[in-house]
Amino acid sequence: MSLPELPRNASRRDMRKALIRLRLEMQRQELRHESLLLTQPLRQARELTRKLDIPHAPLWGIAAVAALGFFAARKGSLKRGLRLGGALLPLLQALLKVPPRDESG
Repeated sequence: MSLPELPRNASRRDMRKALIRLRLEMQRQELRHESLLLTQPLRQARELTRKLDIPHAPLWGIAAVAALGFFAARKGSLKRGLRLGGALLPLLQALLKVPPRDESG
């Protein structure tokens, strides 16, 4: 963000306009930063699906969100579901990992 160029003898009106432009730019950057923070988990999940090479990854994501919503609707089972998912994650990653093909055969 660069400061607007003002002439040395700028009027109060010009200075007020420059100040408003600076405030708008500041608000725009704050909104951009907040949206990046809010979408960080989504970007991490997308990167994870690329690393794991899961077919139909968006469908799996929707299923995961639906399951999470189901567990969240039932009292107390969200914590248990998250604990179970965290324990099963390494197993799922190992099962979904495709072994490399042997090209020498």
